[in-house]
Amino acid sequence: MTRLSLRWRLVVAGAAAIIVALGLAAAGLAALFSGHVERRAIAELEVHMDQVLAGLTRNETGDLLVAPPADPRFRQPYGGLYWQIDLTGKTLRSRSLWDYSLELPADDIADGAAHVHRIAGPGNASLVALERLVSLPEPLGGGHARAAVALEAAELDAARNAFIADLALYLVLLAAVLIAAGWAQVGIGLRPMRRIGSRIAAIRSGRAHRIGGDWPAEVRPLATELDGLLAAREADIVRARARAGDLAHGLKTPLQALMGEAGRLSQAGDAAHAESIEAIARSMQRHVDRELARTRVAAEAATARSDPSEVCRRVVAVARRTATGERVTWHLDGESQSPMVAIDAADLAEALGALVENAARHAQTRIELAVRHAAGHVSVAVRDDGPGIAPDLLEKVTARGMRLDESGTGLGLAIAADIAEAAGGRLALANREKGLEASLLLPVAAP
Repeated sequence: MTRLSLRWRLVVAGAAAIIVALGLAAAGLAALFSGHVERRAIAELEVHMDQVLAGLTRNETGDLLVAPPADPRFRQPYGGLYWQIDLTGKTLRSRSLWDYSLELPADDIADGAAHVHRIAGPGNASLVALERLVSLPEPLGGGHARAAVALEAAELDAARNAFIADLALYLVLLAAVLIAAGWAQVGIGLRPMRRIGSRIAAIRSGRAHRIGGDWPAEVRPLATELDGLLAAREADIVRARARAGDLAHGLKTPLQALMGEAGRLSQAGDAAHAESIEAIARSMQRHVDRELARTRVAAEAATARSDPSEVCRRVVAVARRTATGERVTWHLDGESQSPMVAIDAADLAEALGALVENAARHAQTRIELAVRHAAGHVSVAVRDDGPGIAPDLLEKVTARGMRLDESGTGLGLAIAADIAEAAGGRLALANREKGLEASLLLPVAAP
């Protein structure tokens, strides 16, 4: 049950309650109907009792006789309807009993009172018997007579079973209607939960910033708390970005001063120490630039958008004028109507610039840029015909602080990877038959 959705929990619980309630209702109705049928049967037996007692007569020889009631079942052997009168020393019974005598309980009955019993009848059939003790008038010889009229209970059971069979069909239909109504009610009641999911998805994609307050009273506290959490998280992020930016900017001035000191050392003739200090300062400068880029991209991720094909054209136009770019052939394969991507144009240009600079450094004769749209993202690939990267280094080259050589040229790939991840995408590297393919996989911007 814990793995079921909230909808299924409510539907299953509601269906179980409906089934139990209708089952209890069916049992109650069956009991009421059975009692009603038995009361009707006893009323019918009282009519037959009056007919039997009214038919008591004495013949010419003085023997008591009973004029048979009109119901033909009294004259048919084991016909299901019986009467019997016990007199002093003599028993009169209906033709339907044939050679069978009703065994009545030995109870005390007041004169004129009636008792109802369940007794065994012919063929061990269950009977509903009405018993009465009457005083005979003098013309009939006086004394007391114990009269009984009985009906086979199978007729009552058959009527009750027929009622239950008819009732069951309607109860099944009623259960189906009530369960369907419960399903619809649960769907309507849980509709705000689906809206909350859609609103949160809109916040993640940048199309909305808050859950809002247009919710039912039961859901409004949740929406309010979520908005409060979003506001607190945004404030924390703003503070963290500001601190990171302040730290990076605070390091730039000392680094520039350090580079100046290295220049003065070189002029003073200490070239070896100067080069070492400059290498350390350049490495630190790259790390500072990397953190600044990540901070800037993350801050603009919610609303940024750019045209990848246009950015590729601008980057290629600049790269062709560089010393490394003049010696290779450039080819741009961009879709004419590629969708906008969720990243600022300057940030995308910086990431592509790092990839293009790396490709130009290692390419032999040709560099290709390709823009493709598939499965909700846009791929911007930079391919060169250089030596590629050793397979065991493909996953490590974009790691923080990883360098392919002592000059630190691998840091550009790491910066490109950081910019892509901050925008919600990633950098994919793969060796082709000849050269390296570096692809920025970026999310499509919300419309």
